[in-house]
Amino acid sequence: MIDRHALGERLFELLRGLVAIPSPFPPGDTAAIAGFASDFLERVGYRVDRLARKPGIVNVVARLGAGPPSVVFNAHADTVGVGERAAWATDPLAATLRDGRVYGLGACNCKSSMAVHLWLAEETGRRGPPKAGEIVFTFVGDEENLGPEGLAYLREAGAVRPTTLIVAAQTRNRLVTEERGVMWVRVSARGKAAHAGAPDTGDSAILRMHRVIAAIERDLAPRLRGRRSANGQQSTLSIGRIRGGENTNVVPDHCAIEIDRRILPDEDFDAALDELRRTVDAVGEPPGTLSIELLTGTPGFSAPEDGAGVRAFRESIAAVTGRPPERLNVVGASDGRYFARDPVEIIVFGPGDGANSHQPDESVPLDELVDAALIQAGVVARLLGIRMEST
Repeated sequence: MIDRHALGERLFELLRGLVAIPSPFPPGDTAAIAGFASDFLERVGYRVDRLARKPGIVNVVARLGAGPPSVVFNAHADTVGVGERAAWATDPLAATLRDGRVYGLGACNCKSSMAVHLWLAEETGRRGPPKAGEIVFTFVGDEENLGPEGLAYLREAGAVRPTTLIVAAQTRNRLVTEERGVMWVRVSARGKAAHAGAPDTGDSAILRMHRVIAAIERDLAPRLRGRRSANGQQSTLSIGRIRGGENTNVVPDHCAIEIDRRILPDEDFDAALDELRRTVDAVGEPPGTLSIELLTGTPGFSAPEDGAGVRAFRESIAAVTGRPPERLNVVGASDGRYFARDPVEIIVFGPGDGANSHQPDESVPLDELVDAALIQAGVVARLLGIRMEST
């Protein structure tokens, strides 16, 4: 039986080592912390690759065994910046344990999960590879930048091909099995510039965009408000940015809005984009005066309730905590979104509360790290047969 106190001490030791290595965005350099993780993983018996497409953003892929099934754990190694140093009561680069909480930059987001994953790798490495399949640990950069050089790059390069992907996030050890997709779209309007003293000689792009916005709010938004998933997720649309015009005394010849559209897992990504196009086209503006551009986006995902990973988490959470798993619907999107189009079971899980990250005195309860470690050890045992004393 794994002793919780000893496990807590080991997890704090690992987290302290990680917090001491700066990896803030900007600039997002993860070379040093990737080196720390790589050396550790090689020592405990893993085959390790360091992969980088952009200088400084180094990603670690460590594997034991050979898939399938391929159980892939992921955590990001970059953090936000320190911000105003005087706002911190503790040294942000020296993990401090106080009243059962660990304080430090990244202690919650996401180095707590890194520490848990390193412990899992250490424990599984002692027992040798699974009889069938592989266990893989990935530590990536570019997450805080929402960029393509981290887990997205590993997928693109074929460095990981998960059967089950477990993405670390601050869920307070609650289970996330569903995530909405994200679509960012720019709608542009063109008009004709003129002197503001004679506005009728021009064609205001801002007024044209006003008609588009009114149509979106009148025709599309009510439909989206009526769409919910079985788990209670809401289909949404938000206009987050508007830009137009050159000067107050000039009728504007250009205007653009940028839209954030959150898509339910059972909504088709392309159909959602087409729905927005039809709404804009229905405004009836002259041909060529409106255009729509997809900026970025990925569909949503939903792990099946009878999936091997979901079952393993349900059983392990109940075994460790004595309670059924608590589910969480998240507002944001994790790096799991990059695999949403693939036949992958995606689960988001980890210690910490997002409300305690990205701010001075960021912290995480040490007991949550212990529970997260024991729960995920149980998941590994159930999925790959690598049993530890507590599982």
